[in-house]
Amino acid sequence: MPNCDADRTHVLALGETQFDQDLAGGWRALADRPGCILAAADLLRDYRQARKSEAGLLYWHEGQLRAHAGQTKEAIALLERARKPAEADRAGWNPYVDATIAFLRKDKPALQEARSRLAAVPAPLGQDIPPVIDGHVEVDMADGQMRKIPWPPNGDIVDGLLSCFGKPYRQAYGHDCR
Repeated sequence: MPNCDADRTHVLALGETQFDQDLAGGWRALADRPGCILAAADLLRDYRQARKSEAGLLYWHEGQLRAHAGQTKEAIALLERARKPAEADRAGWNPYVDATIAFLRKDKPALQEARSRLAAVPAPLGQDIPPVIDGHVEVDMADGQMRKIPWPPNGDIVDGLLSCFGKPYRQAYGHDCR
């Protein structure tokens, strides 16, 4: 049986960014332990409830973990709550959410349509916005490192969902399918 114990008092007291985005802390440290995906999903749920948070990323990450664990119905309900208001979605987040939900529902036409909408997201323009160069944007990550990500973001993940359509989410989300 896996050891999925966590210092819940400490973890639940973290600020939202530290709880959600710290790759070595928060819920991620628990999720990285073998056999602890559902314990990490429950920790995300408990954090949201304790904070009365409606943060889309917290719903998203809990939904992803539940999808990884095969809790498809629960995952879809959580992912539905991760959408951004249309006017706030400038990087194709909502088509990515739609694609993931379509994959989980085994709806390939809806997945393909969401991929088309994601591919059509225009590159950002403006002051303080990094340019798209060779299909990538260089972004300063939460850990202070610069990383090149493809534009539009998450397009490679959606391509993986398409190329491994019908396989478990855990597999289709992985790098082997991209």
